[in-house]
Amino acid sequence: MTLPLDEELGALHARLRAEMAERHQRDLPLQDLLTDRWERARALGFGEGSSIYQSAYVYGDVRVGAGCWIGPNALLDGSGGLRIGDGCDLSAGVQVYSHDTVERVLSDGRAEISRAPTVIGDHCHVGASAVIAKGVTIGDHAVIGACAFVNRDVAPYTVVAGVPARVIGRVVAEADGGVTLVYD
Repeated sequence: MTLPLDEELGALHARLRAEMAERHQRDLPLQDLLTDRWERARALGFGEGSSIYQSAYVYGDVRVGAGCWIGPNALLDGSGGLRIGDGCDLSAGVQVYSHDTVERVLSDGRAEISRAPTVIGDHCHVGASAVIAKGVTIGDHAVIGACAFVNRDVAPYTVVAGVPARVIGRVVAEADGGVTLVYD
């Protein structure tokens, strides 16, 4: 006897949830239990060892380097070109844009959509729910605080936070490979 599809899916979901809880002590939505986020990154042409959750959106020309982690509910807008370097973490809910419609809307549709390439350097951390505006370049080893709105370039080894984002510190790389965050 065959079970109705909803019962089969419910049983599969329960089994996968139990396996994930046992193995990694976490509970994920069904879509993330059914799919492999490393495989999705490979299918998108991201660098070796990168991963991206199924709930993340990817538009346009997005290039991601090796060893990156793109968290759940992220939005990567490459309609104007988006480059993310190696070894970056973009936390849950991060939004990175390479276009905006401000001038188009304010001109009653007479102006074009504005596009500009956005770049995130190597080994950057972008905190949860941060928003990076079109045309911004973030330098290597930068830290973007949670919920920040980044509307201007960020120098390498810089810590920014706030709305709009402002420099609040710097990243100091130690000779032994350690890192210290120094806040102003």
